[in-house]
Amino acid sequence: MSATRELSRRGFLRMGAAAGGLVFTLQLLPFGQRSAAAAAEAAAAVLPGLSPNLFVELQRDGGVIITCHRSEMGQQTRTSMAQLVADELEADWARVVVRQAPGDPKYGDQNTDGSKSVRLNFTRLRQAGASVRQLLHLAAADTWQVPVAECSSELGVVYHRASGRQLGYGELVDRAAALPLPEPASATLKTRDQWRYIGKAVASVDLDDVLHGTARFGMDVQLPGMLVAVIARPPVVFGRVKSLDDKAARATPGVVDVIQLDPPSPPVAFKALGGVAVIADNTWTALQARGKLEIDWLDGDNGDYDSGQFMESMVATVGKPGTVVRAQGDVDRALAGATKTVEAVYRAPHLAHATMEPPAATAVVTAASAEVWACTQNPQAARSSVAEALGLKPEQVVVHVTLLGGGFGRKSKQDFVVEAALLARATGKPVKVVWSREDDIQHDYYHTISAQYLKAGLDAEGKTIGWLQRTVFPSIGSTFNAGQVSPLDFELGMGAQDNPFAIDNLRIEKGEAKAYTRIGWLRSVINILHTFSAQSFACELAQAAGADPKDYLLQLIGPARTVELPDLPVKYANYGAAQAEYPIDTGRLRHVIETVAERSDWNRKRKQGRALGIAAHRSFLSYVATVVEVEVKADGSWIIPSVHTVIDAGTVVNTDHVTAQCEGGTVFGVSCAIGAISFREGRAQQSNFHDYRVARMSQAPRMIDVHIVPSSAPPAGVGEPPTPPVAPALCNAIQVATGKRIRDLPVPLRL
Repeated sequence: MSATRELSRRGFLRMGAAAGGLVFTLQLLPFGQRSAAAAAEAAAAVLPGLSPNLFVELQRDGGVIITCHRSEMGQQTRTSMAQLVADELEADWARVVVRQAPGDPKYGDQNTDGSKSVRLNFTRLRQAGASVRQLLHLAAADTWQVPVAECSSELGVVYHRASGRQLGYGELVDRAAALPLPEPASATLKTRDQWRYIGKAVASVDLDDVLHGTARFGMDVQLPGMLVAVIARPPVVFGRVKSLDDKAARATPGVVDVIQLDPPSPPVAFKALGGVAVIADNTWTALQARGKLEIDWLDGDNGDYDSGQFMESMVATVGKPGTVVRAQGDVDRALAGATKTVEAVYRAPHLAHATMEPPAATAVVTAASAEVWACTQNPQAARSSVAEALGLKPEQVVVHVTLLGGGFGRKSKQDFVVEAALLARATGKPVKVVWSREDDIQHDYYHTISAQYLKAGLDAEGKTIGWLQRTVFPSIGSTFNAGQVSPLDFELGMGAQDNPFAIDNLRIEKGEAKAYTRIGWLRSVINILHTFSAQSFACELAQAAGADPKDYLLQLIGPARTVELPDLPVKYANYGAAQAEYPIDTGRLRHVIETVAERSDWNRKRKQGRALGIAAHRSFLSYVATVVEVEVKADGSWIIPSVHTVIDAGTVVNTDHVTAQCEGGTVFGVSCAIGAISFREGRAQQSNFHDYRVARMSQAPRMIDVHIVPSSAPPAGVGEPPTPPVAPALCNAIQVATGKRIRDLPVPLRL
């Protein structure tokens, strides 16, 4: 029997503090002690309240439980979703508890990606709250025998002002239960001037639990009799085990079993990668035993993938005409007649998500059911993926959503959840699959590698009269269709097709590229690539014209107008929104540029070795402009003294959270600029933070200034739009400071 004891992270911190090795000013509550939210839910189980719709439960003591159907990964969606409901409900925020929804189609879309949680649910959740408020008014009016129009609500109390009577929401539960719920669409919503919580800086509902160590993330799940699994996965996608010697691993005290998992058949989708799983009674033992496995791998067709050689093939592809996806005017004639032409090729490598918490999932499986606990962004996809893998019906699978220690798109892929389910079935016991950091870096759904070619013609006054852009990258579609070699429509609509420049002669082309590894969406997706190339090239054109980069960018954008994209060879996706409601509005784009220039003191006197760079982009229906200040040292190292970001996201729900997303998106953007995953012989060459670079303190901005443009426009995305302008703004600043133009990412830490 193993002498190793499973120790939680919180337990480790408490032991260190008790031993005098660590000192904290934060009191850590015992792991497993109920948080306030858990206590409220336990109380509700004893004394059930009224659940008039999917999102609201009224308690007899006056408390309100609001169900959040989206995943929380640090973007504070649980808080903003609750704000929308609570505001229209006129709930007392101090009495609100948020409950996490399981994966279930009854909630509609639960996929927490694409920066669309608020946008898709803004009206729906307000109506859910307003209809319950109206129900309570009806219950009070029925109790008092007064016209319902004479009833009003404030902070969890219904008032009849004319008679001075009042009833708390809890007192009305039984009466309301006997009445039909008004149709949500017919509920009268508050006007903006009546909003109590929407648009305000409401603190996170999870803050106390996180600070006190009681919040439960995927890695924190513990079940009676649970085993832990770590997996030696094929180093090459679609690889398989040729031979295995597991005697040493099985002999390790605490190891319960060693199980081979079958490799997936193409396409890889959300399937488990296969390999060899070590099952043990604790994580440390499983990891140590995995290191004792002797495996000879068959690499398969992807075993010769070399990302350096592949990049050169993509550069050759963008050097030739591609398939036109947008065209206006006569680009060839404009370029031929230009006074000056400028052309460039921009390269960007694969990136890893590198979330703070690597993937983790726990499963219990019987012959007729499966129950899963996972840090997933997409619980319904987890539900269907597990059902498919186990041969169950989706309704036989329950998925509980934990908090996510970061997501960035990685945890919307369900391979790690499927692994837990397969191993739980094989062992007949609860199994938690744990990914190490090395697993996470070397078996990711990587952000795609890319080559971009741009060519522009300038007239005698320096005005751009022709623009040609070619984009080539392995598509996300290849993950779901092994034959997909061309970008999908939505990928082209992320910074290529939707070019906002007022250039009479413009053509965008795409090329083909096969994928040799798993390609997935990462925070801001293809906007990262297209914005890096287009906004860097705009600065190059300003230099060629002898103009200020900010002024030239505004000149390229042209006057305030709506950019129309009719009759395109490839449909423009517009992030799934109607262009009539969410047009490409260059007036808003100009405004964020002008505002960020003012806030950053763009025209300040430059110091030796210090410079400002600017970039702007519309993505996920929001408009963001960023100015990065760079200071280059004598030894070529550089720091970022400041970043100024201005965002116009339409109507915002929580100003503090928008600010935090801009700050986090900026740091993530720096990581995208300096990070790189490379492949040789089909294998990722990086394995941890010692060789996969993310922004550390030395690269992170010393100061980030965020300004939110007040707006009554419909709500747009927030989590992803701050990231794309960072890399080009950084490179543009380096260009001004040093004269060096960086066209190939990653940006070196020493120039």
